[in-house]
Amino acid sequence: MADKVYKILAVNPGSTSTKIAVFENDKEVMNVNVAHEAEKLNEFPQVQDQLDYRKEMVEQAVKDAGIDLHDIDIFVGRGGGLHPVAGGTYKVDETVLRDAAIGVPGQHPAQLASQICAKFVEEYGGEAYIVNPPDTDEFDEIARFTGLKGVYRQSHIHALNQKEIALRFCKAHDLDYNKANLIIAHIGGGISVTAHKQGRMVDGNDIIKGEGPMTPTRAGALPTITLLGLAFSGEYDQKSLKNLLTKNSGLVSHLGTSDAREVEKMIADGNTYAKKVYDAMCYQIAKYIGDMAVVLKGQVDGIILTGGMAHSDNLVAFITDYVGWIAEVTAMPGEFEMEALAAGCMRVKNGEEEAMTYSGKPVWDGVEELK
Repeated sequence: MADKVYKILAVNPGSTSTKIAVFENDKEVMNVNVAHEAEKLNEFPQVQDQLDYRKEMVEQAVKDAGIDLHDIDIFVGRGGGLHPVAGGTYKVDETVLRDAAIGVPGQHPAQLASQICAKFVEEYGGEAYIVNPPDTDEFDEIARFTGLKGVYRQSHIHALNQKEIALRFCKAHDLDYNKANLIIAHIGGGISVTAHKQGRMVDGNDIIKGEGPMTPTRAGALPTITLLGLAFSGEYDQKSLKNLLTKNSGLVSHLGTSDAREVEKMIADGNTYAKKVYDAMCYQIAKYIGDMAVVLKGQVDGIILTGGMAHSDNLVAFITDYVGWIAEVTAMPGEFEMEALAAGCMRVKNGEEEAMTYSGKPVWDGVEELK
């Protein structure tokens, strides 16, 4: 264990806000979510152009909390904007910063995290890391194939929270994550169901490309030919159809709300259609858990439900009724992303993990026989 008490500043930029937390080792001493006005963000043509603005907002929030940035030992960010990488805690270096500034997979505020941390190190000293970034991809090759040559699946899941939940579960159950088989369903605005096989997330549904169950706002997997019909119906251009599938589908499409608590109130008030839709969403989550049980060949040490909607006893009970025969179901509701950032740094400082170096190359770049 590390003898020193490390002060850690964690930065997690999202679409409309930036989450900020300060830890002393794993003890949280400050947590704030700085909201950004849409009007202000619209001043920046590209996400990358927000860098200095977001950095100043973080800096001010920490100072307002009475914390001197010179006292911070470690600056850690969510990461993002990189080629697909293996999970772990990575040093922020020039290669990370180069790709993050580009936004290799596309522009997203997460790419700003490593750059903000690097700027702080330059000004205040210390070290900079990222932990299990959104680009984490540990899929087995067999999971990448589709029925169309040249089209391959990638891992787009809630990597940061998934890994943290897995490690917490294993610690509580005296399991070694690198030897355990787990199925984790992160159930929130997005839903990712993932097979963790001996320390790697070897398969799961792609939440960015539209796989998986319906969610509060997303359609999930749809029949291909039906979707093709929508695309060529003349009712939508590419942008409007994408918005429909990712922002205005799921519970929103059926019931006009993305708040699962409102849906449960509808059900309690006797709305039978709301119950059918809600049950269908839970049923689909259970089916994907079954898929992951097949990936793990039935050798499952635990099924964990996490994310905001895992607070619902009704949801947990419904899913457990379908999948409880596979393995014991444990609810670990909420998300632990900020804690996960600090924990990743502490695993390095405690000698439990080696800090990794980003290669600047994807972990998988195609089928060897076709190169």
